[in-house]
Amino acid sequence: MSSTKNAFAHFGLEKSILSAITELGYESATPVQEQGIPILLNGEDLLAQAQTGTGKTATFALPILSRLDFTVRTPQAMIIVPTRELAIQVAEAFQGYAKHIKGFLVAPIYGGQDFGIQLRSIKRGAQVIVGTPGRLMDHLRRKTLPLDALKTVVLDEADEMLKMGFVDDVEWILGQIEHPHQTALFSATLPVSIQKIAQRYLKDAKKIQIKASVDAVDTIEQCYVSVSNRNQKLDVLTRLLEVEENQAVIIFTRTKNESTELAERLQARGYGAAALNGDMSQAAREKTINRLKKGDLDILIATDVAARGIDVERVTHVINYDIPYDVESYVHRIGRTGRAGRSGKAILFVTPREMRLFNDIERYTKKPIKRIEPPSLKLIREKRVTQLNEKIMAVIRKKEKQISPYIDIVMALAEKESCSAKEVAAALMFLNEEEVAAPDSFPTSASSERSRDSNRDQRSDRGDRGRGNSGRNDRGGDRRPEGRAEGFARKKFGSSSGSSNRKGAPNDAYKSAGFARSERPERTEKNGNYVRPERREKFERNDRSNRGATRLPFPKEDKPKRERAWKK
Repeated sequence: MSSTKNAFAHFGLEKSILSAITELGYESATPVQEQGIPILLNGEDLLAQAQTGTGKTATFALPILSRLDFTVRTPQAMIIVPTRELAIQVAEAFQGYAKHIKGFLVAPIYGGQDFGIQLRSIKRGAQVIVGTPGRLMDHLRRKTLPLDALKTVVLDEADEMLKMGFVDDVEWILGQIEHPHQTALFSATLPVSIQKIAQRYLKDAKKIQIKASVDAVDTIEQCYVSVSNRNQKLDVLTRLLEVEENQAVIIFTRTKNESTELAERLQARGYGAAALNGDMSQAAREKTINRLKKGDLDILIATDVAARGIDVERVTHVINYDIPYDVESYVHRIGRTGRAGRSGKAILFVTPREMRLFNDIERYTKKPIKRIEPPSLKLIREKRVTQLNEKIMAVIRKKEKQISPYIDIVMALAEKESCSAKEVAAALMFLNEEEVAAPDSFPTSASSERSRDSNRDQRSDRGDRGRGNSGRNDRGGDRRPEGRAEGFARKKFGSSSGSSNRKGAPNDAYKSAGFARSERPERTEKNGNYVRPERREKFERNDRSNRGATRLPFPKEDKPKRERAWKK
């Protein structure tokens, strides 16, 4: 049983839910989840004071899913949120947690979206409604949102709704629910107005208060890199590893599979990296951490749970390859650097869809996180030149005796070939160019993750699949006959210099494939296309019959449709 399953199994959640949260990368319950989930599973009311980003969504979503009757196609839970962005985020979270549950539907209800779309979602049988106060009131006034089967109501970010002036609207909505039900209220702060709502609408509520220390971030430089999507992350990561001055780096991913995959991809690019996750035995885990401490390993890719308790002074950088779901995990992650009074640096990768999570982190830590751009190819080249210069000077300073024979070789070569020692040194640098030149496979801009190089990397991960290393046209997939000839020739008899130019050398390709000249395709007088001799007569007959006609998008024998199309 994995650590993720152990962390949530004691709550008594359904197996389908446990499977989903495992796949989503949840490895341990946060404090608010640990205290709040049992209360809500028991059907009790809850008043929770917890900061945004502490895992509140899972705290109420998992118990709600556990208590739903999926045979009933009507709203059974309603979550009231202050903004449309949060409504969408919470609805997506429900979909993720219920990915293995058949018959589950969730409907986000918010202003700015077509009313008819929301109405259809409700009529289709959504069991969970996530909405903003204004649009929920519209549906209730129009009698389009039934509340008869409602079991649970959640007020999320109640203090934000207070700031936005939604308190009266929320009270009006709660007043429409006349039958007994469970109510949960989540708020970062508890001003008087929120306390009055809790006293009025919560019955014998259990209260929990979650606080977390953020003092650890004071000695850590925090910054983030905006990436378009997951496909760009690896290239940006390798750039950062090239440029950043570091002793040891811990890279955090959400799931165990991702940690292993990323370690393998970095190893393929020449980096000494290793994964650390819950699937490893204790002995293997300790061995990996000891390698990191001794300096035998410089890059560790870890999950949140596996990295708990790691105390390695030489870790100078923490890179959040995947943004954490809650701010407490973020604080714990970056706390792996800046140990023993040293400074550290934390870098966070953020996609456009993750900006709300990023804002939660920035708000919680109460420190601005500055944006940095991915290092340019010019900067990488300059960095490599500097590193090579340092290596050369280190050899000159420390190993003067060992290099004496090589000095004699250089001087003898320069005298023999009538060139200077400077030219010989430059030639040696040229032969060692891979240590200086910047990698061409890196994208040159933030949007270039769709480049051919990155796509080639992705294809290589899938393996050869038995198609060889040739391109699309080399497989004979080109619709032009000369392209087919080249593909056939190369596949059967090997490539030739004459067949490399598709437009200029079709005859050479056919010759290498064993075709006689009389068997090679000829040109038609009409359009210059290559056609085999046995098909030429049919081609010309069809061409004459269709001359002057407009080609229609349905079969020739479908005469009624053709006639109707002509009339139109």
